[in-house]
Amino acid sequence: MFFSSIDEIQQAMEKERYICDRSLATVLFLALKLEKPVLLEGEAGVGKTEVAKVMTQVLGRRLIRLQCYEGLDVATALYEWNYPKQLLRIKMGESSKQPLEKVENIFSEEFLIRRPLLEAIQSEGSDQHVVLLIDEVDRSDEEFEAFLLEVLSDFQITIPEIGTVTANHRPLVIITSNRTREIHDALKRRCLYHWIDYPSFEKEHRIVMTKVPAIQDRLAEQICQFMQTVRGKDFYKKPGIAETLDWASALIHLHRDHLDRAAVEETLGCILKHFEDIKKMKETDLESCLAAVRLG
Repeated sequence: MFFSSIDEIQQAMEKERYICDRSLATVLFLALKLEKPVLLEGEAGVGKTEVAKVMTQVLGRRLIRLQCYEGLDVATALYEWNYPKQLLRIKMGESSKQPLEKVENIFSEEFLIRRPLLEAIQSEGSDQHVVLLIDEVDRSDEEFEAFLLEVLSDFQITIPEIGTVTANHRPLVIITSNRTREIHDALKRRCLYHWIDYPSFEKEHRIVMTKVPAIQDRLAEQICQFMQTVRGKDFYKKPGIAETLDWASALIHLHRDHLDRAAVEETLGCILKHFEDIKKMKETDLESCLAAVRLG
């Protein structure tokens, strides 16, 4: 799909139930026009990964996801050879007593296992536009980040046994980071950057009403008031919008139409995910969080 304005992207994302700020829509619009990757940073649960999923729907493309983790290596992200299949082909050639030079080349595309990066580039080579999500890049090692920098510079990969594979059309690349470590400046320079913060009360209320249509407006307001207050407290891990949506759905399933102490205490595990935070909430912060909510 072709977008001629920032407003069109913003409206298209909201049709897919993603409440998008104009600043984010601007970055996505420019990323498509300039064919540059987007680096989204922010706390966990604020909707970074969801941007890639929604843009996949908006653009009518296929999503390819590379989930990063400590120890992620090039082979896992790029490609591997199917060694069992290669060995089987060699044995078949031996059993048929063919000369070695007659045995089919076992280093051909037939024996190649494509991992996300190569799949994204080769899909583009066959005119299939994709969205490439490189999720939580901050969890990978700096060595992998350096390799990623090389791939994103040229959008081409050299396979020694086959040759160089180049993307005919660059994918929309969305890279996310929870900022558990600082991303190298060299990678940032190749990306358009956007920070996704915790939502304001008004935005969070719109998100809840959009994502949880069965909820009553009164309960949605109380939930958002409570969450805004919780994020102002000194917790080890502050809840994001993902926790807000989980909590809203949980309260509906429990047939709650308003917040009170009992409802909050019973469902704290939807909001806080560390024992110390739950203990602190019960012992010192619950009263002030409830006081900020219009319970009447």
